Amino acid sequence: MMRYVRITVALLALACGFVLAVGFVVTLPDEDLPWTKLDLNDPVGAFTEMKLDALSRNPDACYALLEDAGMEFSPLPPVESGDFCGYDDGVEIEKSITPYSAAVVARCPLAATLFLWERDVVQAAAQEIYGQKVSRIGHYGTYACRRVYGRPNGSISEHASANAIDVAEFRLEDGRTVSLRSDWTGEDDDAEFLREIRKGSCDLFQGVISPDYNKAHEDHFHLDMGPYDFCR
Repeated sequence: MMRYVRITVALLALACGFVLAVGFVVTLPDEDLPWTKLDLNDPVGAFTEMKLDALSRNPDACYALLEDAGMEFSPLPPVESGDFCGYDDGVEIEKSITPYSAAVVARCPLAATLFLWERDVVQAAAQEIYGQKVSRIGHYGTYACRRVYGRPNGSISEHASANAIDVAEFRLEDGRTVSLRSDWTGEDDDAEFLREIRKGSCDLFQGVISPDYNKAHEDHFHLDMGPYDFCR
């Protein structure tokens, strides 16, 4: 529901902008228009999240977007495991803007979202707060055939369809590591950096869970492209 509220508000704001600009020619960038195609080389705009979500219905368009953005990846064969696990539009990221601590196997829409997240959220926050880049992103994994929290019953995890990633830490160019386990609390630059990342993540991913949510997430961000708009 929240996803559609966001879209409605954005449309109303767009309409108000045109009304206020009566008598003037108003030109908005493509990323702020709902009917233009997504381009990962553009900045994040008002309708970027909606367009990323739509990629799940068009894998070929998603692959083309990754290629145009310069991401190096390998399309993966479809995977089906058990009653609810697998994916049919998976990629393995070989080279993106920022290196990862381990292989990233993800559905194509998640890979596209990670590209924008690295550039416009992670690297932007690092430059603003530290004046340097992030040289590596540490994560706990993407695809895992399981239910939420590994329970035998209950909701199916977005990890079961390679639709989520758990991010634990960020290594800076100077060699220092900022981790959610050690640096989430407090008022220093490291805590500010991590909270800026959470804030920006909520503008791109459908699901964002941080250490503020529960003890199970005290050491990582859970980021997913699932059906529910959730930011905690």
